[in-house]
Amino acid sequence: MEVNNITTITEFVLLGLSDNPHIQVLLSGLFLVIYLLIIIGNLLVLLVIRTHSHLHTPMYFFLSHLSCLDAFYSSVIVPKLLENLLSKWKTISLLECFTQIFLVIFSGATETCILSVMAYDRFQAVCHPLLYVVAMNRRVCIGLVGASWAIGMGTGLMNTLLLAQQDFCGPNLILSFACELPPVLMLACSDPHTSIVAILTTMVVLGLGTLVVLLGSYTRIIMTALGINSAKGRSKIFSTCSSHFLVVTIFYGSAFFRYLTPVSGSVLEQVLSVQYSVVTPLLNPLIYSLKNQEVKAALRRMLARKSRLTF
Repeated sequence: MEVNNITTITEFVLLGLSDNPHIQVLLSGLFLVIYLLIIIGNLLVLLVIRTHSHLHTPMYFFLSHLSCLDAFYSSVIVPKLLENLLSKWKTISLLECFTQIFLVIFSGATETCILSVMAYDRFQAVCHPLLYVVAMNRRVCIGLVGASWAIGMGTGLMNTLLLAQQDFCGPNLILSFACELPPVLMLACSDPHTSIVAILTTMVVLGLGTLVVLLGSYTRIIMTALGINSAKGRSKIFSTCSSHFLVVTIFYGSAFFRYLTPVSGSVLEQVLSVQYSVVTPLLNPLIYSLKNQEVKAALRRMLARKSRLTF
């Protein structure tokens, strides 16, 4: 007798980055340091923005949300990665796995929206400075951020719920260090057509849509900069755009390649996963915030004030 919709697997096994114990110890130390830097860096940015009223502007409002998101995003991936590197048992239950998939998609989708919103904000500031206060008023900023989080939530729920309807009857080996949609979907015994369509739709509508906003905004910014007579002004704009574009390239490039290519468990796939889940949250506070002169000045004043209170 044929029995449908029965899940015989109760847990998955994460194969991780390496099965060599010595390499695992080295990697655990490296990722622990990176994780601490991510948390400290992003919390510092949040603290500086919150405690300095002159930073209560649209740009820093968006930066604070990006920092919050990066700290959350890395916390979804790195603690479980450290546990697997230091533990003999590398299993994860179905519920934990699906929860991690939802949080990864939710965080990634929200970050793409926030990055495009930040690019649009810079476009308004550089290309339409006289209308900037009106175009990016408080209600607009809150609406853009709220829409970003809502889109991320909806994207995560849609893809995770479709995945949860699949049957998993073996094998249960995930070719990754974390539960990500592509390698888990490859283990489904039932027809994954619906989930594949959902992934492609997400990448086309959300991924390409936000990428168009990003590229369009930075293109207009560069064109405006070329028309500026001040060499110092042009240099400042180009320096900012190049830094931001580097982060966007790393994040979008690795995410697109990871989700749109067949799963093989190769070293390249692992590197790409590390890039958008660990490296990008580390780079964002450095490039978007701590490299900014206003943020650095505010941070120095805050640390100086704390040291005076201490002594």
